[in-house]
Amino acid sequence: MSLLRLRDLSVTLRGRMVFGGIDLLIRPGEVVGLIGPNGAGKTTLMRAALGLVPFSGDSSLADMAPRARARHAAWMPQTHEIAWPVEVETLVALGRIPHLGVGQPIGPKDQEAVDRALNQMGLQTLRHRTATRLSGGEQTRALIARTLAQETPLVLADEPIAGLDPAHQISTMQCFQQVAAQGKSVMVSIHDLGLAVRHCTRLVLLSGGRLVADGAPTQVLTAQNLRSEFGISAHFMDTPDGPVFQPLEVLR
Repeated sequence: MSLLRLRDLSVTLRGRMVFGGIDLLIRPGEVVGLIGPNGAGKTTLMRAALGLVPFSGDSSLADMAPRARARHAAWMPQTHEIAWPVEVETLVALGRIPHLGVGQPIGPKDQEAVDRALNQMGLQTLRHRTATRLSGGEQTRALIARTLAQETPLVLADEPIAGLDPAHQISTMQCFQQVAAQGKSVMVSIHDLGLAVRHCTRLVLLSGGRLVADGAPTQVLTAQNLRSEFGISAHFMDTPDGPVFQPLEVLR
């Protein structure tokens, strides 16, 4: 069983090939970290998988009808801005729309999903605050909660921990691990390779218009890949508290 299948996925935007020939399979129970240097096409890959940008090849998500896709995959884009001055609880409840009929109010099951998402992101005490009056980090957590409230088998999140303080970065990644433990999967674009190593079951390295590596963190973040794709060296070791990855210096 797969939650996402990409075959020979390619995207060309404004006459420039962003990437080509991407094959990718995501199964239940995974936290997949999508990594790569700036401009590698990580955001474009997720948007293409959802059918939000033109592409060639095949995407199992893009092939779905819009309503079915919204029930199968939740999408959190990179832009973490809230436009409307609604309460946090109302914002999170928007994640339940794919499960409701036209004009149907949320029911007990939907409210339970909203409450769970608020608890997961530590927003219980902020549920009645106006979302636009939250700090940037709090707004990001509210948007993650909205994504979680959708309760889909697959979550696609583009740099969800950007702008969060260290404690909330860690707790968010732990939350994604809990989602995967329920037999669902999360694909997350992430630049913090230390957190990716500790919390992702698998890394997908995109660079230079191609999929460079796909596998366990130790298989992907090799000294050669770090040098050739990121231009850095790093210290990588296993400890009693789990794997630790620390970038060291830029290689010239």
